[in-house]
Amino acid sequence: MPTTRSVYEPRGVQTPPRLSDFKFRLPEKFVAQMPARRRDTSRMLVINRATGELHDSKFSDIIKYLSPGDCLVVNITRVFPARLSGYKEKTEADIEVFLLRRLTDDLWEVLVKPARKVRTGNSIHIGDDMYCEVIDNTTSGGRVVRFHYEGDFNALVEKYGKPPLPPYIRREPRPEDTERYQTIYAQVTGAVAAPTAGLHFTRGLLDRIARKGVHVVPVVLHVGLGTFRPVQVEDLARHRMDSEYFEVGTEAAETINNAIAEGKRIISVGTSTTRTLETVANFNGGVKNASGWTDKFIYPPYQFKVVDHLLTNFHLPGSTLLMLVCAFADMDLIMKAYRHAIKARYRFYSYGDSMLVL
Repeated sequence: MPTTRSVYEPRGVQTPPRLSDFKFRLPEKFVAQMPARRRDTSRMLVINRATGELHDSKFSDIIKYLSPGDCLVVNITRVFPARLSGYKEKTEADIEVFLLRRLTDDLWEVLVKPARKVRTGNSIHIGDDMYCEVIDNTTSGGRVVRFHYEGDFNALVEKYGKPPLPPYIRREPRPEDTERYQTIYAQVTGAVAAPTAGLHFTRGLLDRIARKGVHVVPVVLHVGLGTFRPVQVEDLARHRMDSEYFEVGTEAAETINNAIAEGKRIISVGTSTTRTLETVANFNGGVKNASGWTDKFIYPPYQFKVVDHLLTNFHLPGSTLLMLVCAFADMDLIMKAYRHAIKARYRFYSYGDSMLVL
């Protein structure tokens, strides 16, 4: 069984901060609208929690920070083209149906736009062989719809859907987004937002990492639209995360636990992977194999049980993702890193650059 090990304890704030503590001003020109020319040519800001030092690097150098026996844990969720364009029956008004999650076989929770035009009982036609009927409203402003279709539902979504780019990418999806808004190791379909820290890996880089003796360990968390939902309360204890489905298999748990027992490091790729690992963490410092739904919200102060290093992108002001990163390191240090990144003209958000927190 894994042994209990000492983990990094932040030196900074030890009382719950407020929402306003995570706000900062980011000029819009730093929000990446397109992916880098090549995935692993993105920049990477390396942050040393022990010394407080910042180091400008490039993503392909990540292999320098990995050692044989370490575990690089990745989220293998696959983004599906959740944005469906349709029209309302009778009025033929244009309506977008954004798939959030399947409730039963043909019953889905969705967002519709413009919402004011869509009422219970309306039918929205997606194509000649697919339409949905609105049967209820949700408490969060969405709709519950029942799909009617001919053929295979998943194939029709792939046929009619567009990549669900986040709202801060202010353009329509392009053909290249189908491939680039997806990690190269994506396998299990179910996400409506990409685990963006993993977008920087290429197959060649992962092969080099594996040849070095690093274990690339897969877990699943189907990232939902709640990842972009703003926190609207100053008291973070009152915020509730949307539930997201996760899976940690037996082999993955064993590999992680063996590495911990041998004193090796767990490097988490992204906030979604980190939330998954912390959800399945045992009190003795290891993890258990499990699947289910998690609404785990990590914000300072928080004692991490599993993760030694964190690879992540640069996140929105006031977001739960930024709060998790600030829980992993001192808030002052992370905000210092963000100021440096803005001054050094790093690219921010989903298609932006990365940071490695050691």
